[in-house]
Amino acid sequence: MRTAEELARLKTLGRKTKVEQDYGPSLLDAFGNRHAGRDYWVTFTCPEFTTLCPKTGQPDFATITVRYIPDKLLVESKSLKLYLFSFRSHGDFHEDVVNTIYDDLVELLHPKYMEVFGRFAPRGGISIDPFVNGGKGVKYRRLAEQRFASWNGVRTPGREMG
Repeated sequence: MRTAEELARLKTLGRKTKVEQDYGPSLLDAFGNRHAGRDYWVTFTCPEFTTLCPKTGQPDFATITVRYIPDKLLVESKSLKLYLFSFRSHGDFHEDVVNTIYDDLVELLHPKYMEVFGRFAPRGGISIDPFVNGGKGVKYRRLAEQRFASWNGVRTPGREMG
């Protein structure tokens, strides 16, 4: 069980929070991984992700999937939700959004391995589905290379791949 001190360090969990109106990486919060000596997957899926086209201001809708193998830290889920919601008034291209999410989470968590996949709803008859991944150390860089090479751009990463 988590100690009261550990729980008190979390900024958003159990507190009334304001939903930011623009991109806010400071919303992300992390806590200690009690199982850092073991490899395991953590997967978050946000099926109601929204961002804005930077040119037209029109909304873009996506399902964002974040998968990672944690090292010493885990992302707190409410903070991740608020962080992802902060993109609702933020204008950026799909590829940039997915890479920004990846960069912010890697900076926060320093995971062994991480991947972020965005399945964006079609606009103008075309969909864009960016995928980014990476790992630290030989073992996890090799995993990243294998998963990247086996992804064909159509399937959801992680569902069809081991």
